[in-house]
Amino acid sequence: MPSDKDNNNDFEPVYSRRADKKPHYKQKNHRRRRIIGWSIFFVLLVALGGGLVWGYGAYKSAKSTFKQTYDSTNVAKARNVSSVIQQGKPLSILLLGTDTGALGRHDTGRTDTMIVASVNPKKKTIHLTSIARDTKVVVPGDTQSYEKINAAYTIGGAGTAVKTVQNLLDIPIDFYAIINMGGLEKMVNAVGGVDVTPPLTFQYGAANVVKGKKIHLNGKQALDYSRMRDDDPRGDYGRQARQRQIIKKLVMKGLNITSLPRYKSILSSLSGNMKTDMTFDDMIAIRAKYGDATHHIKSQTLQGENAMIDGLSYQVVPQTELLRVSNDIRTSLGLAKSSKLQTSQTNTDDGTGAATQSSSTYNGY
Repeated sequence: MPSDKDNNNDFEPVYSRRADKKPHYKQKNHRRRRIIGWSIFFVLLVALGGGLVWGYGAYKSAKSTFKQTYDSTNVAKARNVSSVIQQGKPLSILLLGTDTGALGRHDTGRTDTMIVASVNPKKKTIHLTSIARDTKVVVPGDTQSYEKINAAYTIGGAGTAVKTVQNLLDIPIDFYAIINMGGLEKMVNAVGGVDVTPPLTFQYGAANVVKGKKIHLNGKQALDYSRMRDDDPRGDYGRQARQRQIIKKLVMKGLNITSLPRYKSILSSLSGNMKTDMTFDDMIAIRAKYGDATHHIKSQTLQGENAMIDGLSYQVVPQTELLRVSNDIRTSLGLAKSSKLQTSQTNTDDGTGAATQSSSTYNGY
């Protein structure tokens, strides 16, 4: 699988000014919080959800916690997910991260982290595909002709974010989960922290790391380690790589937890910090059929190109890259390669030859 590419800031094609209004956000000069929206919940579901629940007889406690996290998108599934799980077929989960504080507040916020996790139980692998927050997309139901992908959740909630990703990559999304930064810090602390080997030297908030020197991070340090973007030569792509690094460490650490108090601490960290359309029964079934996949985790990035459009910075993904990533995810899900992207996505020339996403809807596989 191709490795993450450098975010080349030397070339920024200039696109013609759009005629309609600007997107649903404003540029800010100060550094905004960049959240890791991740598979913290996924660690619990797959690595811990089944094993520790049954091992410690904490079924009722866990069921009560996850009842509070359930939140349907009210959007029809792209395929029969119950059948997928029952047959042990590969499934997909859209992982979102936001920074609005406790979930349930009226300010929806943007999802500055979006990761598609495709889980293949037969091959015992998980593929994590990061999507840059500034990726230029068409958002279903939006009044604007295009947006940054992190605005999809703001515009229409989790359901709209799911539909946007499905249409962009021509893949089915079986479940979603969104978690905020409060849950991240608590989760890392609940597993006793994580050890990482930084790919570069930097100091950001509580994170003070040296390239190549292994370091133990607590929750706050891990959060800041994954937030930093501006001082990384690779920009958002470098940040994404560090996010996935922490995800993998969390999964591995979670697999080795055998302490009941620590398990309860993990449950507590999810309270008010996570929402998902996955039921508790779904989680138990997934643990039984997909648990071994956590031992082999692969990662990649949907790589875009820098573009300034109406004074705003976007990542425009070339058609060849869309096809590559779509086919990679579809292969991991046991689906045929995409023909829809070749016919339904219009490869118009905006001055760079980059692809422009159409507004066509994903209708299943």
